[in-house]
Order: sequence, then structure tokens, then C-alpha cells
Amino acid sequence: MRKQEAIFKLNPQVVTIQGDDAFDADGNPVPYDEAAVQAAMVANAYKAQRAAAYPSIPDQLDLLYHSGYDAWKAAITAVKEEFPK
Repeated sequence: MRKQEAIFKLNPQVVTIQGDDAFDADGNPVPYDEAAVQAAMVANAYKAQRAAAYPSIPDQLDLLYHSGYDAWKAAITAVKEEFPK
């Protein structure tokens, strides 16, 4: 999760971000907790890591067709174990 995504997720009143400054719909600055934003980014880092590590959908379908469900499940499980929640 990128910093901007974390700010938006933790502060629903934020509609725009410029640099490290967040603003509401009226253009007023919105303070946010930097530590909470960093914690959200760390807590969700596994999602991007998993997404990059998973085989593409065509490769997954090819694995299913040629090697079966158990081989596909093993490949997916290996990624999940490498990048746990």
C-alpha cells in the first residue's frame, strides 16, 4: 500500500493530497497520524509482494490444465507462505 492510499483509507474526509499534505473537499488542511499511516503501509505490504510473485493468470490456467489442481495449489501456497499476512 502506498502512502497516499493509506492516508485516504485512514482519513475518509481527505479528497486530495499534495506532497505530504492532505486536504478536505473545501481545501482545508487535514492533519493525519504519520505513525498510523506507516503502520497501515507495513501491515498491507504483503499484498503488493504477493501480487508481484503470483504467476500470471494465463500461467496459472496453463498449470491447472497441464499439471492439475494440486500443482496449481502448491504454486499459490508457496507464494502465500513466502509473503504471509
